[in-house]
Amino acid sequence: MKSLPEFRPRRPNDVRRYIVQVLGGDARLYDLIEYEDGHYRAVFDPDYFVLAEDRDEPSRSQWNTLKKRMKRIDSTVFVFKEHGETRYQDEPAFYIDFGFFANS
Repeated sequence: MKSLPEFRPRRPNDVRRYIVQVLGGDARLYDLIEYEDGHYRAVFDPDYFVLAEDRDEPSRSQWNTLKKRMKRIDSTVFVFKEHGETRYQDEPAFYIDFGFFANS
């Protein structure tokens, strides 16, 4: 297993502004969790993804597009491979983990 890079924590308001920009609006971000190692978890509205009628979850391509958008907006971001479904206040939600490289 590869070791993770070191992360540089940022001010919570800056991280919130960043992920809100990525998601296209404040209403889509349910929660932003900061971890001790300096990485973050964004918990967001499933409506961020537009699903085809025959699908009940985002495609791999949709997740990859989100990750690419995150990197376009801030090239110092590291996006974890793992992402997926979770619950927020007993409602369905998605999450994605990310951090900002310490050496940038």
